[in-house]
Amino acid sequence: MTPLTPRQAHSVLRPDLARIASWIEPGSRVLDLGCGDGALLAHLRDHRQVRGAGVELDDTCVIACVRRGVEVIQQNLEDGLALFDDKQFDTVVLSQTLQSMHRTEHILREMARVARFGVVSFPNFGYWPHGWSILRGRMPVTGQMPYQWYNTPNIHLCTLRDFEQLAGELRLAILERATFNEGREVKRFQSWRSTLAVYRFASP
Repeated sequence: MTPLTPRQAHSVLRPDLARIASWIEPGSRVLDLGCGDGALLAHLRDHRQVRGAGVELDDTCVIACVRRGVEVIQQNLEDGLALFDDKQFDTVVLSQTLQSMHRTEHILREMARVARFGVVSFPNFGYWPHGWSILRGRMPVTGQMPYQWYNTPNIHLCTLRDFEQLAGELRLAILERATFNEGREVKRFQSWRSTLAVYRFASP
C-alpha cells in the first residue's frame, strides 16, 4: 500500500475538529475514539507534534488511517477501553459518536479513566427546527442528523443541558464548550440555534 504524500494527507479540518485540535496541548498524548479516516490525528501529528492513536471499527476507515500513517486499533468501542491503562493519555476524543453508543455513561467513565482530559461532540437535539418537526408529527431530519427514524444509528440523542447534567453526575468538570451550525460557530442562544456541540472536560 502506497502511503499518502504530506500534501495528500493534509486537508482542511472541519470547524469542529479544528476547535478540538486547538484545545490539545502540543506534544501531548491523544487517543481518538471512532477516529474515522484519521484526519484529526494526522493534523495533530503534523501541526502540534502530538503522539496519537485511534480506535476505529470500519474497515475502510482503518485503511485510510494506515495510508495517513496514523496508528489505529480496529475495535468496537462498545467493548470498552480495557486495553488502555489509567491516565495513559493526556486527552481522549470522542467526536460525533457519543449519540450512537449503547452505554453512554460507561464510555464517558472510561474516557475519564484513561486520560486527564476528554473531548466529546454530538448533535444537539435542542436545535429549534427539531421541536417544530416533532410538533408537526415527524421525527426531525437535518444535515447533522440526516437519517430517517427507522435507519438512524443515533440511539441516545440529547440537548446541551442534558449532557451538562450527566457530566455533573459523573463529576466531569466542563472546561470549554463550542457549538456550531453548518460549520459556522454559534455564539448566542447556543441551546436552540446550534446543531452540533463540542465539550472539553477534566477527569475527576
